[in-house]
This record gives sequence, C-alpha cells and structure tokens, in this order.
Amino acid sequence: MASFNIFRFRTSISAFIVLIFISSHSVLSFGSQDTDLLGQKPTAYEILRDYNFPVGLLPKGVVGYALDTSTGNFSAFLNGTCSFSLDGSYQLRYGSTIKGYISRGKLSSLEGVSVKLFFMWVDIIEVSRSGDDLQFSVGIAGAGFPVDNFAECPQCGCGVNCGNDMKVIKLRTSPFVSSS
Repeated sequence: MASFNIFRFRTSISAFIVLIFISSHSVLSFGSQDTDLLGQKPTAYEILRDYNFPVGLLPKGVVGYALDTSTGNFSAFLNGTCSFSLDGSYQLRYGSTIKGYISRGKLSSLEGVSVKLFFMWVDIIEVSRSGDDLQFSVGIAGAGFPVDNFAECPQCGCGVNCGNDMKVIKLRTSPFVSSS
C-alpha cells in the first residue's frame, strides 16, 4: 500500500512538472503562432496581412518577430536600424526593434518608427486602416495614404526605388494635418 501511494505521488509530481513546462513554454514562446499546412511559422509580413495591413508597412529584411495573440503585443526585429526616403517626400527611420499592439486594422502604441517632418524626427505612434486608406498618427498630427502605396516592402537605404528597374512611385497623400 505504501509503494502504491509513493507511485501515485511520483506520478502526480511528474504530471505537475509537465503541466508547468507546458504552461511556461506557451508563455515563453511569445512569438509562437499557428503554423501553416507545411508546419512553418508565418512571416511578419503574413501576420500583417492577417490583420488587414499591407506588407509594405515593414521594410525588407525583418529577421524575426514575436506576437502574443491574446494581447496583440508584437515586436518585429531588423538586423539594425533602417532609413530611406519615399520618392523624396518623406524620410522614414525604423529602429532595430519595432514594437506595439496589433489588432484588425489598427497598430497602436508604436515604438521604433519615425518620420522626418520639416527638420525634426517624430515618432509614428499609430496606424489605422479605414477601407482603402491608412491613417498615420504622430500624436497631434496625422496623414492619410491609400493602402496601395504600401503593396511593396521598401528597402533600407533606397526605399522602393531600388535596383535596375528604378520604379518611380509617387505617394498619393493627404498631408500631415491637425487631428482636431
């Protein structure tokens, strides 16, 4: 009888340890996602699409990401900082880590993305989608752009005008205006 109780005790301890391991794994694997049919984790660009955003919100070269689907907390990782101009109009700068919260059609509490306005850099703190338009907010001001402006991922250093084809893409825009 005593050996049966010890066996039950060891079995329940083992089950408890397995339960702790499984629970801690789901918390620690912050970036774990459902996998596709081939068992591969989706890319950061595919995650953007899943939340109704175009892939061109992130530059080429994202090396990883983390996403907690229960809270929407996300991070995207680049090999270093990244900056470029879009058709000579806006200069953008990405930090090596971009963080915020993602939900369908809204990126909020953004950190790591800034735009040069006049002579100073200001952080883009929110991006929201309304139909075929994206609204970018820097706090007290914002700008709207058609979603199709972001169909292509920009490349660090040269934006979307890279390589031999030297495509010229004019950004259709509503200039930064007061959000009041």
